Amino acid sequence: MSKFGELIDLQVPVLIDFYTEWDEPSQAMHEVLRDVAAALGDKGKVIKIDADKNKDLAQALRVSTLPTLMIYKAGEMVWRQSGEQDANTLMGIIEEYAS
Repeated sequence: MSKFGELIDLQVPVLIDFYTEWDEPSQAMHEVLRDVAAALGDKGKVIKIDADKNKDLAQALRVSTLPTLMIYKAGEMVWRQSGEQDANTLMGIIEEYAS
């Protein structure tokens, strides 16, 4: 989990997506997250984490519903939501933490 600490300890917002390959709503988010990452550029970061391959981390963060999205800034979780989101909503939320 020390690697996770390095991933989230940035001064820009970091959007984390917990997903699995077999979960349909998780798959639907892939394209949305690609769009968000492209729109963010260097103002933020999007990281996808396979919950099946990172069970300890998913458990530690109490991820029980997929997809689960979290935004971290400077190592602190500032937002969390389970379920699908659209790109505009995510961009609006990330913008709040980008300054």
